[in-house]
Amino acid sequence: MPSVNGSAVKKVIVACDAGMGSSVMVASTLKGKLKKYGVDVSHTPVNELPGDEGVVVLCHQGLAARAQQTAPNAVVVPFAIFMGDPAFTKVEKAIANGEDLES
Repeated sequence: MPSVNGSAVKKVIVACDAGMGSSVMVASTLKGKLKKYGVDVSHTPVNELPGDEGVVVLCHQGLAARAQQTAPNAVVVPFAIFMGDPAFTKVEKAIANGEDLES
């Protein structure tokens, strides 16, 4: 399973089935929170994820297997709800404190 130290994360991608709607809201919120760490946040459809190492992908738990298949080198962090899920705090904390993140 891929892993990355939060201090090495430079890109977070919020992926959803169509790459619109809910993922745009989540990406916008995270963009504001992670900007101070120099992390680029974007959103994209899960089938168009880049396979880059050091990329963290946040996606709904129902899309996690597809995200890992599409981007096998990315750290995939699944979430259950689009607003206030603990996965978002986990990613932000790992980036802020240089903690490890795993798929």
